[in-house]
This record gives sequence, C-alpha cells and structure tokens, in this order.
Amino acid sequence: MKKWLIRILGSFVAILVLLLILVRIFVGAVNVPMGSTTADRQMLAERIVVPAGFSMGLWAADVPNARVVRFSRAGDLLVANPGLDQVVLLKRDADGDGKSDGKQLVIDGLNSPNGLDFYADWLYIAEEDAIGRVKFDHDAGQVIGSYERIVTGLPGGGNHYKKTLKFGPDGLLYLAFGSSCNVCIEEDPRRAAILRYQPDGSGEELFATGLRNSAGFDWSPIDGHLYATDNGRDLLGDDFPPCELNRIEQGEFYGWPYANGDRIPDPDFGDHQDARIAASIAPVHNFRAHNAPLGITFIRNKLFPEEYRGAAVVALHGSWNRTSKDGYKVVSLHWNEQGEITERDFVTGFLKDDQVIGRPAELTEGPDGAIYIADDYAGAIYRVTYGEHQSLQIPVQIKPEKYDPSVTLAILDRAEIDALFTQGEALFQQHQCVSCHNDQPDGKKLSRVGFRYDLNDLRAHFIKPPVPMPVFPLSDADRKALAVYVIKTY
Repeated sequence: MKKWLIRILGSFVAILVLLLILVRIFVGAVNVPMGSTTADRQMLAERIVVPAGFSMGLWAADVPNARVVRFSRAGDLLVANPGLDQVVLLKRDADGDGKSDGKQLVIDGLNSPNGLDFYADWLYIAEEDAIGRVKFDHDAGQVIGSYERIVTGLPGGGNHYKKTLKFGPDGLLYLAFGSSCNVCIEEDPRRAAILRYQPDGSGEELFATGLRNSAGFDWSPIDGHLYATDNGRDLLGDDFPPCELNRIEQGEFYGWPYANGDRIPDPDFGDHQDARIAASIAPVHNFRAHNAPLGITFIRNKLFPEEYRGAAVVALHGSWNRTSKDGYKVVSLHWNEQGEITERDFVTGFLKDDQVIGRPAELTEGPDGAIYIADDYAGAIYRVTYGEHQSLQIPVQIKPEKYDPSVTLAILDRAEIDALFTQGEALFQQHQCVSCHNDQPDGKKLSRVGFRYDLNDLRAHFIKPPVPMPVFPLSDADRKALAVYVIKTY
C-alpha cells in the first residue's frame, strides 16, 4: 500500500514540475526578455510592415543611442552617439550579405554629438555647445589630424540640447537646435531656430525662428525648398498641438512659443491680437500630436516606384505624454501638383498594443538607394529597399524587470537611506518633478522605478535624461539622493 501511494505521489510531483516548466516557457515567450531566442525575435520581426514590394533588414545591431547618420563617399555609415559622446563608423557591406561588415570608433571625447555632415575633405560635428570639424580620409574611414571647434559658446542644456547640422545646396552650414523648455520666452534668440554659417564657422546669422525643435531638415530635389520637421509643445492634452512640417524661408518666424499649428494662440503665451501670430508662417503639413518627427530625407534614387520619387520619409520618434502611445514609425510624404501633401505609413510595427520595440530617430538614403533608419531605442540600423528580399530579426529591447529595490538599497545602511530619502524628496519638490510625473491624462506617471533601475543606472539617467525631461543642475550627491527617493516612493 505504501509503495502504491509513493508511486502516485511521485507521478503527481512529476506532472506538477512539468506544468511549472511549461508555464515558465509560456511566460518567457510572452514577456520576450533581452535574451530572447531567434524564434521570439523573428516573431517580433513579423510585426514590421512595409509597403508592397519593399523589405526591411537589420543592417547593424549593437549601436547604442544611434541618432544622426551620414554616409561617407566610400559607402561607410557614420553614426552619432550623443549619449556616449562619440561618433562611430559602420563599415560598408563589402561581402554582400546585407549587413555592415563591422564597427570602429571614429572620434570620442565629444559633448553630446548629434549633427554630422561632410563638406570638402572635412567631417563636421555638431556638439551640444559647439561645432567642430576634422579632416577625414574617406577610403580609410579615419580622421586625420586634430579636431577643431570652429564655433563655441552655443547655448546648451535644457529640454532640447541636441544640435542638427547639414550643408545646403548653397555650400553653407545650417544648424538647428531646439528650445530650452516646453514653452517659454528664450533668453538666447539662437534657441528654437535654424542658424546659418560659412564653412569656417564665421558669419553666424539667424536663418529662421519660432521653431520649437526642428531636429530634422532637408532640401527637396523637386522644388528646391528647405523643409524642416518640428515637435509641438507638450501638456495640452492627447491631440493638441500637432507636430509640424514647415517650409523654411529665410528671415521668417514660425510661431513658437506664441502660437501652435496654424496660428492658434498658445494658452500660456498667445494673444489673438498679437501681430507676431498673424505674421507667422503656418506649417505645410501637420503630423499627429506628440508623434515627435525627427529625421527627414527626400528620396532621390530612381530604384523606388515612381510615386516615391521626390517624396520624403520622416522618422516619428513617438510620444511620451499621451494616454496611449502614438508614432513610433516611419512615414512617407507625397506632394501632388497643387503642392498638397499626403502622409502614408512606410514602416510600422515598432508599436503594438502599447508595447514598443523600436523608436526611429533618423534616416538617410544610402549610395545603394536604400533608406537606412537609426533606431536609438533598440540600438540598431535598419535598411529598407525595393525589389529585394531581406530577412529581419529585431534586436529586442523589451527589458525584463531585473532589479529588486530592497536589494538595490541594501548597500546603504538605514540611517543613510533615511537621510538621502529626505534630501531627495526636497529635490523632487524643488524642481517640480510632479508637474510632469503625475496621474493626469497628460502626465508621465512613475511606476515601479526600482524594478527598472538600480542606483547607478538612475544617477546616470539624471545626467543626460531623455527629452523632454530637462537637465537639472544636480551634484552627484543630489542625484544619489533623488534616486533613493524615487526608488523608494515609486
């Protein structure tokens, strides 16, 4: 009788263990952690949708904080990594496997480099507070000599500290950088504007103003005009104001901070009687609110179907303060003979059911005619082309909850935790963090922070926080105290 009972109990335990294993496998497949299998990644890749006849492939992975991208004359791709203070080079696809042949460092020790462009034999780099240049050997993919800052003293910090740089058809250097705030009157008129310089950095002039954050711009090969994206302000609800595409004319004013969209007075700074609003230039196209259009490039190759020639593709980085997420895709803009613009989806699937696997930040047309997309969330470069088969495996960045707050804070003794908590609470109130991090529909609620960051991660996060969070003047001790408060409270 005892043997029979032991056999039954043994079978029951075996079945229970098997069920636990199956549950574990099922949960792992649903959560898709960083170490996901190729099958899981392929499943996510099947979310990506491109127009008929097009395909998207993963051209390079392990490119953290990938932002602005520019091709060298030799076909190598340079990538600005502002969070790492460096520029890297992704080697051309010499073996024809549809992927970069490797990565090498071009230059480091920079200050949040974002803008990149080539002119003559120089590589130009836009840093947070300067413009620099260095000679560049395109064949070797290396800089020559020392790096020289030709423009210094640019205003940095604030919500939109990154600068975008590009040379125009006139051979002059154009520089765009955004506002220091969500909405305010800027003390420095160079903020929220596009500037223009001679190639040696001289002759600074305000080219266009009233542009809150025109992170991307390009010249149309059809009409020759300069077009720039612009991010609308935050904290006015889910659906207002629109983000914008503006046709940029020299000397014109585009409305911010007094107006949003088509000359609609801002509730904080606008006035229906304000002559500046009446004289401002309205956008030529509205993107959905909070979609955050960044990079834009016009299609110049003849490999794409006729309907795409002269069209533009735009990277929508995605929302941060909507009730439900929106954007997180690449769209194409098509002009008709009357100059009217139609927006179409070009690459979608980075967002599904409020789950994000990628954030397009910048794009460029390659020497092969393909469109290359920088994703600063997944740390990847994608290649989109027509009439060619490509397989795609998304470098998944859906992070598991990997920290235990009690373990994180266990490195501190109780008295130190209490002191840091009190100091951190005072800093949280002093800098009015609750004005953005709240339970309101347009707020960004803090939730389970201690499961997503440890103390070091969070302290580093405060040094260069993602837009639109401002950079506060915190000491390392302040950052530690604020991290303790946030981890314990949220």
